[in-house]
Amino acid sequence: MAEKTDVNANWDACLDLSVRRFVYSSVAGAFGGLLLFRSPVSRWASVAFGAGVGIGSAYTDCSHIFHGSPAKMECPKKTSSAHEQLTPLNTPPNVPASQVT
Repeated sequence: MAEKTDVNANWDACLDLSVRRFVYSSVAGAFGGLLLFRSPVSRWASVAFGAGVGIGSAYTDCSHIFHGSPAKMECPKKTSSAHEQLTPLNTPPNVPASQVT
């Protein structure tokens, strides 16, 4: 029963976070649109952008709530074969790079 309560608490926290971020970001977009733009279309676009930022940040935090922190991305490792295939610019393509002085 404890796991079900924990899942319900996670959903409640996620819903609360999503609604607050959506509303606050939409209001910030509306305020920014009123200050920066004269056209109603541009003002609505800034409201939509703010709402999208709010939903996106809420989605990221909700995924952290449910799944923990994401795995860290590692850079691909360099291989020696890719380095050997590169040749200097002034050499003909049929001369290996090891023979160039």
